[in-house]
Amino acid sequence: MPATAPRRPGRRARGASDTAAAPPITPGMPGGHYRPLSPAEMERIHQLVLQLLGDLGLSQVTPSLQARAVAAGCQVDDAGRLRFPRSLVEDVIARTRRKFTLHGTDPVHDIEIGGRRVHAGTGGAAPTMMDFHTGKYRESTVGDLYDIARLVDQMDNIHWYHRSVVARDTTSILDLDINTTYACLSGTSKSIAVSYTDSASVKAVMPMLDAVAGGEDKFRQRPFCTAVCCHVVPPMRFATESCDALEAAVEAGMPILLVAAGQAGATAPAALAGAVAQACAEVLAGLILCNIIDPGCRAIFATWPFVSDLRTGAMSGGSGEQALLSAACAQMAGFYDLPNSVPAGMTDSKLPDMQAGGEKGYTISLAAHAGASMIHECAGMHGSLMGTSFESYVLDNDLLGAILRTVKGVEVSEDTLNFEVIRDVVLGEGHYLGHPQTFARMKTDYLYPEIADRRSISEWEEAGARDARDAARDKVQAILAEHYPRHIPEQLDRQLRENFNIILPRARMFGGNGIW
Repeated sequence: MPATAPRRPGRRARGASDTAAAPPITPGMPGGHYRPLSPAEMERIHQLVLQLLGDLGLSQVTPSLQARAVAAGCQVDDAGRLRFPRSLVEDVIARTRRKFTLHGTDPVHDIEIGGRRVHAGTGGAAPTMMDFHTGKYRESTVGDLYDIARLVDQMDNIHWYHRSVVARDTTSILDLDINTTYACLSGTSKSIAVSYTDSASVKAVMPMLDAVAGGEDKFRQRPFCTAVCCHVVPPMRFATESCDALEAAVEAGMPILLVAAGQAGATAPAALAGAVAQACAEVLAGLILCNIIDPGCRAIFATWPFVSDLRTGAMSGGSGEQALLSAACAQMAGFYDLPNSVPAGMTDSKLPDMQAGGEKGYTISLAAHAGASMIHECAGMHGSLMGTSFESYVLDNDLLGAILRTVKGVEVSEDTLNFEVIRDVVLGEGHYLGHPQTFARMKTDYLYPEIADRRSISEWEEAGARDARDAARDKVQAILAEHYPRHIPEQLDRQLRENFNIILPRARMFGGNGIW
């Protein structure tokens, strides 16, 4: 490096930071600068939301939730639809929790949700997995759940692990939910999320969660598992079993991801604004019920309207319309000032190829810049959520880092707009390569990818001319051959296996098992 420009005696290096270097990106940086909706347009959507809840309501509410809702001021009309008065809707929006912590089993992975702080993580329920060795899609297994969790555990820009595949080697709904919880918990110490089928599954896993937390009722003090509740079947109907699970989960102190996932042109209006309004109404219905059960509940406003290709009816999660829908939903959550989630990164491509990178890039970017608290399904997913691949988690971790860097934005301060720095260089060395500000800023302002290749063409060719997918596969192989988390002690693991029908072999959780 060339020498630094001369400095005046007795003065600190111009442009150097006074504090310890902070990383260029961290979980929870504020977004919200992208606004696809104007304030007047958000207000119009809100008025339709109130009309949908008050004049139309939702059908098929469970008897238990109906009794609670009616006692709180809701009405059941002659058609059996539960209607929510405007005053109750606005009261719940005003008093619900604005922010809370999603805990990991290791506190180092705790993240604060709310206030337009942007986080990214997994999600989905893919029934197939691209086999790492054959490159062909096959049915996903509990072993895949565990291996993906181990990968996510090592990805800095994937902030939680919401189960992303269905363990199709389980034989019952209860075994599915128990084994999904176990595999997620065992593979990562980050916060996890599981979609519980019914109240029986919620009640069945609570002893497991308490045991991992340190004893009876310990989980409630630091809940590290979120219940994913698709509490509605769009348009505007409650889902009976999921509502039972919702009720049980709130009573158990679990955070709740309240998901409304209509498909525009099929189960939600084809008009994008109408799809946003319907999703907001459906999620607010769930939020009201959660707050009636427990006013202090940790509820996440998860408006997930998806897009249909109206030529075929097929889902098109990688479309530009999906990017707009998710961003608009994030903006409406900001309008309500609610901790929220939107989906993005759901490429329609079946491979980690150019289509996948492009679709993931623009859908995630718009959601992040619109200020989504949580961006789900933005790592690993392919084929419109029907498949996933190991190397995509590594590739997407790189992509997420770059997107989060754009969320951080450009710092404008006395240090970054410094006349003396420019004068010293102009009158001195004539370049900034060795300047103290350059050394300081290379650590705080610039993010360096792990997978994306920035070498010259000749260097790349001499190294074998391998592409990003090859590099990602190397990292997958290295992590899954060596990284077997041990945050659940062996004695506790044996206890869990004695008390639950765990189908993941214990030998599968050690190196040298012949798989990796």
